[in-house]
Amino acid sequence: MGGAVLPLPATLRPPAATTSHRPARMESTEPGLPLRPGPVLPVVLPVLVLPGPRRPMRPESLRRDPDLRQELAALARGCDFVLPSRFKKRLQAFQQVQTRKEEPRPPPTSQSIPTFYFPRGRPQDSVNVDAVIAKVEHIFAQFPHERATLDDMGSVAKACGCPLYWKGPLFYGAGGDRTGSVSVHKFVAMWRKVLQNCYDDAAKFVQLLMSPGCNYLVQEDFVPFLQDVVNTHPGLSFLKEASEFHSRYITTVIQRIFYTVNRSWSGRITCTELRRSTFLQNVALLEEEPDINQLTEFFSYEHFYVIYCKFWELDTDHDLFIDADDLARHSDHAISTKMIDRIFSGAVTRGRKVQKGGKISYADFVWFLISEEDKTTPTSIEYWFRCMDLDGDGALSMFELEFFYEEQSRRLDAMAIEPLPFHDCLCQMLDLVKPCSPGKITLRDLKQCKLAGVFFNTFFNIDKYLDQEHREQAALLRENDSDGPELSDWEKYAAEEYDLLVAEEAAGEPWGDGFEAELSPVEQKRGALCSSLAQRPFPESPLGDVELYEFACGDDDLQPL
Repeated sequence: MGGAVLPLPATLRPPAATTSHRPARMESTEPGLPLRPGPVLPVVLPVLVLPGPRRPMRPESLRRDPDLRQELAALARGCDFVLPSRFKKRLQAFQQVQTRKEEPRPPPTSQSIPTFYFPRGRPQDSVNVDAVIAKVEHIFAQFPHERATLDDMGSVAKACGCPLYWKGPLFYGAGGDRTGSVSVHKFVAMWRKVLQNCYDDAAKFVQLLMSPGCNYLVQEDFVPFLQDVVNTHPGLSFLKEASEFHSRYITTVIQRIFYTVNRSWSGRITCTELRRSTFLQNVALLEEEPDINQLTEFFSYEHFYVIYCKFWELDTDHDLFIDADDLARHSDHAISTKMIDRIFSGAVTRGRKVQKGGKISYADFVWFLISEEDKTTPTSIEYWFRCMDLDGDGALSMFELEFFYEEQSRRLDAMAIEPLPFHDCLCQMLDLVKPCSPGKITLRDLKQCKLAGVFFNTFFNIDKYLDQEHREQAALLRENDSDGPELSDWEKYAAEEYDLLVAEEAAGEPWGDGFEAELSPVEQKRGALCSSLAQRPFPESPLGDVELYEFACGDDDLQPL
């Protein structure tokens, strides 16, 4: 071959080989002839590495293997490597041994942690269910055919160990509303189930009134219970002659219950919320207190009378709804228009009709009036905080405070009163509230501040702002820190307004809304009313048959804070 041979690169050259010279084999050209010597050729011998004696594979010596330790050290430095097959085998053997050495751990027992959550109350071993059922059966044996009507349920409630005015929930919980009476077998089955699953009064009350498939109470669930209170409580006997006001009173009480008890703003009262409130204690007091007006937290008729009369003054067309212009006339236009707009924006209203018709119902007005006249309760602070929180970020910024104070300043200028510059007013409010985070005021800050009402009035109520400016801050603190059974701001307001309304009616002074002839529809019935409250007037609505609790909020209208 006559061409030149290209040299191989160093990396592709064959490994060095050892050469040895030995005599070449004798070549034979013909069979039978002796071999003849040929040329001497180099012989390439491969380098063979003979393995040493194979040691038994011991997983315990795996970590002491120097080769493996070097490769593991290289891996720790970020180098990639591939374990040889012998190392893989040794690793597998080591893992198998370690797996055999590990013993299975016993599963943790649930008895190690005691039960601490009792959504239906803590179980009590002292309750003898059979003894309670025996008492109930003894009471039912006294009724004709062992069937009890609603009028008979008072003694049944006592046999069950419940307050008297649980008779309505017990009757309706056993299905008495469908047949007009309850058999002993059906009631015993119902009450045994309640006793076996509910262990405190809050859980039992919710179980009796809630709708099937629910574990909470909505507003409609309270209607049968409150209707029985209206029909049978001696302090409300005068309302029997004015049945058109039953729905008004029931609506007012329901809104006050949810205003105080439903702290989550969800429109659903759970066992936990009911357990934390004083509602069931007030229900028990209905039996002991013949004067309904002494139960000022929920059931007072005088408070209902004040709320309804205030609503009637604003509702000029008497369609049971008021718009922004109507609400702005409350307290002689004391509340700023910006705050009125916020109320109608849906920040605190719970009805879908607000967004459609731009009006709020009587149920919404109950929340507004109580929040306006008493800004010290947690619900009222949440109410006005939601209105002032324009962007809904859970904090009041300096921009939002200036937004509301701007209208206050213009109204003070119109009254020839020099307002404080916003910067000075802001410094006063920050010193008053003492927020935890600079530059913003949170709901927690306002709840911890004892003068939240002063803060809110400064930004959207001109009359109360001027009134508090004439009083020293120390006097305001003394009013809030006073010990003893002091009346709340709402109770003071309701008592004063009720006296004024009764005095105006006694003097024959009209309310000035153009409907004087309709304000006293039961004048002819006053002589028939035997209660001490018989002389109290009843404002009439031309829509007397409308059930106001139909306009109450739905379950999903309240959004949690």
